[in-house]
Amino acid sequence: MESMYTLLKAILEVGILFFVINELLYYLRNTRGSLVLTGALIGVMALALAANQLGLQVINYILSTLYASAFLALIILFQPELRRALAQLGSVMVWQGKKKREFIGELVAAVRDMSRRKCGALIVIERRIKLQMLIDDSIPLDIKVNALILESIFYPNSPLHDGAVIIRDDHILAARVILPLTRNEKISPRLGTRHRAALGISDETDAVSVVVSEETGAISITCKDEFHRDLSLPQLERLLEQYIIQKADSEIQETMLVMEECDNNGHLLNSTQEKGGPSRVD
Repeated sequence: MESMYTLLKAILEVGILFFVINELLYYLRNTRGSLVLTGALIGVMALALAANQLGLQVINYILSTLYASAFLALIILFQPELRRALAQLGSVMVWQGKKKREFIGELVAAVRDMSRRKCGALIVIERRIKLQMLIDDSIPLDIKVNALILESIFYPNSPLHDGAVIIRDDHILAARVILPLTRNEKISPRLGTRHRAALGISDETDAVSVVVSEETGAISITCKDEFHRDLSLPQLERLLEQYIIQKADSEIQETMLVMEECDNNGHLLNSTQEKGGPSRVD
């Protein structure tokens, strides 16, 4: 038993070292320090080989002294890169929030202009549930979200204006996506195909869908069983921040709520009841 524990511990240590070294080499690739390090390693290896073959004791002693201070030398050599890496690590959460707010700003700007021109649009933002099957059956793209790009995609008579676009993180991954229509018979008959498609993808996934009506220019948003219509731009921006930036906290609270609704056998209580939301489907 003890030998098995020792083996597992050794495997874990090797795995951690492999991961750390691999990530360090990947991060330090093509930097000035990496070129200096490569040249130094080649020189030291050649010198060590010659010293061993010729029995040069003084050089061997000097090299052994250098080995002891190699770690400090690496820190000095890669000081700019290490400082940048530590700064990125410390600000990763702030940076992610900043990127998402920039993405929301671009999205709101595009929706604002399309709403004014009454240019119909359907924008789907992927969350936890991946939409890869829909992406595979559409026109693949890989473009950072930009207001002008979104407006050009949905411009009337544009080759890509039919269907929806799918956004993952802050990139447009697909256009001309065909979404499933909702089967909910209780929705208003005044809703068009775009709204029904937005509700359809919300029925099956946790994606956020933003709709601009081609007839009225009205702005709507759907997410799960929530459906908000005739939104102002500040309302749209607030809801996007709620669904995209604050989703981690809300998902944790939702998980805790589901756990509280479970009985001792793990079955959901009142599972046939609809979950409430700020706004319901007409």
